[in-house]
Amino acid sequence: MTEGRVVRSVVRTVVHTADRTLTGRQLAALLTRPPEGRFGYRELARAIRETLLDGRVALRMRLPAERELASALAVSRTTVTGAYDLLRESGYAHSRRGAGTWTALPDGQTPISLAAFHGPSDAAIDLALAAPEAPADELAEALTAASAELPRYARSQGYHPFGLPELRSAIADRYTRRGLPTLPEQILVTTGAQQALALALALLGGPGDRALAENPSYTNALDAMRGRRLRITPVPVTESGWDSGLIDAALRQTAPRLAYLIPDFHNPTGQLMPDAQRREVARSARATGTWLVVDETLTDMALDVPAPRPFAAASAAGDSEQIISVGSLSKSCWGGLRVGWVRAASRVITELARVRITADLSGSVLDQLVAVELLDRLDTILPRRAEQLRLRREALATALARHVPEWHWTLPPGGLCLWVDLGRPIASGLATRALRHGVRVEGGARFGVDVGTHEHRLRIPFALPPEVYDTAAERLAAALAGAPARFSDPDLPDWVA
Repeated sequence: MTEGRVVRSVVRTVVHTADRTLTGRQLAALLTRPPEGRFGYRELARAIRETLLDGRVALRMRLPAERELASALAVSRTTVTGAYDLLRESGYAHSRRGAGTWTALPDGQTPISLAAFHGPSDAAIDLALAAPEAPADELAEALTAASAELPRYARSQGYHPFGLPELRSAIADRYTRRGLPTLPEQILVTTGAQQALALALALLGGPGDRALAENPSYTNALDAMRGRRLRITPVPVTESGWDSGLIDAALRQTAPRLAYLIPDFHNPTGQLMPDAQRREVARSARATGTWLVVDETLTDMALDVPAPRPFAAASAAGDSEQIISVGSLSKSCWGGLRVGWVRAASRVITELARVRITADLSGSVLDQLVAVELLDRLDTILPRRAEQLRLRREALATALARHVPEWHWTLPPGGLCLWVDLGRPIASGLATRALRHGVRVEGGARFGVDVGTHEHRLRIPFALPPEVYDTAAERLAAALAGAPARFSDPDLPDWVA
């Protein structure tokens, strides 16, 4: 079996399967070997821990028997025994007599809560929310024009469950111009992209159904899936992007009802999925009868590359029938507007509207009229916003390099965030300390399918004015300098609860 096939076969175990046991060959294929090429017990413990924190191996997964892993790695059984002992001592594994050794996380590790949405104090720099401010001039113009139109609508009852006809047409026209022919009947206007996702989950999935999601992924989407009591199958997104072979293996093995993807400047990694890979994923989903819920909220945030085409436009005609696209004006214009949409087959739009009526009869007419005007001004808004974000991205990267040079990241071609590698799993504790230093920031654990993974990452948006970031990075460095050590073993990274 080739190495690629071994790695892909890992999905049959890593995702939520019945026995949740890794074989020695599967784990060996996932481990990053040390520079000298041969594992000592400390290097092996570190490599296994990294697969867990990166989300490549799920929590509560049974590790291979010591003799089996030793054979797969061509090391002594004593090396594996020492590594497992070190993992248990540091909280990354536990054992039960007769049941083997299972992956775990140190006690006390929990994700940051809703504190990110509390109103920031005057002294705090809020790096928790990846959302820029409104384009003031265009918003004022749009509001003036919408206010002039409002009296015409005030003579009606004001309910438009599918959305204002003018707005549905404007959204459909924009999809068509971007390469995906769309009719107004294929558009449902929603109260933001989050409602669009919630409606899709309510229509497609029920308690106990499987849903595939990227790992890491948008935290509010993961919470929505958990709220629906869906069983989430994770597939990794790394600094090299997606592995369509892994996605195909996960789809075929678990046959989930739906898959949630962020192919455009992925939140939080910033990755952009190539067209060829989009076609492969759509083909795999079609073969397993899986609905693709594609979040395109960040599509317009293209900074170094052309804005991507809609995901469904890159798919073969037959493969696009089970694609539900979700978008909004939250990142392109303003989150306070609360206007989003779903693009799907007209019969699906009708079913989604029926679901929507049970919770929310209609969106604000005034907000939708403002959205019509802003869509007409996007050709002016987006180039200016892209230039603004490039300057902010550069300011953030420069400030981090100055104050915390040991941190690393890959500069994304678009989106709103840096996915920063801290080099050690201290993100949640650091975020707590940073708040006391006047900075709100999200640890990577908030974006993991399994709580506590991605603890070596911070998501840091570049949505604030450039002059803010030097102070923010200086405060993060001060919080980092005061972080207490947890481990007595200096060869393993610290974990701060």
